[in-house]
Amino acid sequence: QVQLVESGGGSVQAGGSLRLSCAASGYIDSRYCRGWFRQAPGKEREGVALIDTAGSRTYADFVKGRFTISKDSAERTLYLQMDSLKPEDTAMYYCAAALRYRGRCRTLSQWGENFGYWGQGTQVTVSS
Repeated sequence: QVQLVESGGGSVQAGGSLRLSCAASGYIDSRYCRGWFRQAPGKEREGVALIDTAGSRTYADFVKGRFTISKDSAERTLYLQMDSLKPEDTAMYYCAAALRYRGRCRTLSQWGENFGYWGQGTQVTVSS
């Protein structure tokens, strides 16, 4: 079993920065695909960033150049460094981890809540 707990959310002015953390407990290693997702009230969940089992990173177009996904060497913590925040970044942010499906990580748009492990979310609010 893997448990994930997000932290680091809060309120920030536009142009500011936040660093989200996702602490993992239980058994997890580099075989897991890991990602960040977000959902604003009344809107669909959308993928933000993914780091695959080889350490390669993928970002949604709307965060490229502003957000950075990373993880520690022990696989215990996943991070999302968010810079140049915009009001439209306001959302609940979730981290997730899952083993590969058919030898590869699912793309950001293919992750579902019934696949893998998910945290409870941390709120990010960006004011204009």
